[in-house]
Amino acid sequence: MADLPNPTELAIPAFVLLILIEIWWVRRRDRRAYEPRDTLTSLALGLGSTVAGALTGGLALLIAFQVYEHRIFDIGWVWWAWPVAFVLDDFAYYWSHRLAHRVRWMWAAHVVHHSSQHYNLSTALRQTWTGFFTPGLLIGLPLFWLGFHPLMVAFCGGLNLIYQFWIHTEAVKRMPGWFEAVMNTPSHHRVHHAINPRYLDSNYAGVFIIWDRMFGTFVLERDDEPIHYGIVKQLGSFNVLWAAFHEWIAIARDMWSAPGIGNKLSYLLRPPGWSHDGSRETSDTIKSAWAARQQRRNDPGEPYPGGSLTPAE
Repeated sequence: MADLPNPTELAIPAFVLLILIEIWWVRRRDRRAYEPRDTLTSLALGLGSTVAGALTGGLALLIAFQVYEHRIFDIGWVWWAWPVAFVLDDFAYYWSHRLAHRVRWMWAAHVVHHSSQHYNLSTALRQTWTGFFTPGLLIGLPLFWLGFHPLMVAFCGGLNLIYQFWIHTEAVKRMPGWFEAVMNTPSHHRVHHAINPRYLDSNYAGVFIIWDRMFGTFVLERDDEPIHYGIVKQLGSFNVLWAAFHEWIAIARDMWSAPGIGNKLSYLLRPPGWSHDGSRETSDTIKSAWAARQQRRNDPGEPYPGGSLTPAE
């Protein structure tokens, strides 16, 4: 069992083939669906992420084994441990992913994945180079403490990433209702990548959308509202290095100029968009302003509480 393969590496040829098929399929209808420079940026970020993973993966595995040495159960490699580990790893992914949108330190790594204004299979490969340098790793450590072998969890995590590849597409509109109710799908994940105020900070699931339904972060895609992709303040560049590090640079600038240690730490630990003088907008303020506007439209007699709105509705 110590020689488990890396499932994501084995899946790379299939990823490339599916991207080529999607390019052929969608460009028959809309040649703008694939922007060559954007696709190349995504592929370059994916390659860089693979290199970064190779450089830091050993240290991450060392930490996992250190926790595993103090496990409270000796689960081993029994058959039932595999599906349980897969579900628990997906549960941990949900919370790690949710925090990655709510803590700027973690967002600095994750924003790379959201930085494209296009949504296609190449976007799935647009991955961080700096995830190891965030607290996200800590969220999965309880699995090793419970007694799940680190290599088992790593294998399950690879399968999770393979599943998430296919949901980065607009070519699939809806899956059958029972599937949409339980599993993450292209429809649900399009919502997650949207910058429409209605959709911000929702659908964090990896494989099972049930976590979002359980914890109140599920939002259904609407057919009457086109989705806009990217980040609230768009990247505006196809530069790979800027895509990989722009948010880290912004955090450093904010922390350097912020008054007092409390404000400096807040720029690291509070949600993206937070500012000590209130001059910027977080997803919460954007959504509340949008909701107030919707309420005003539905009930003109209701007083408008103010606020501003940056993305298009």
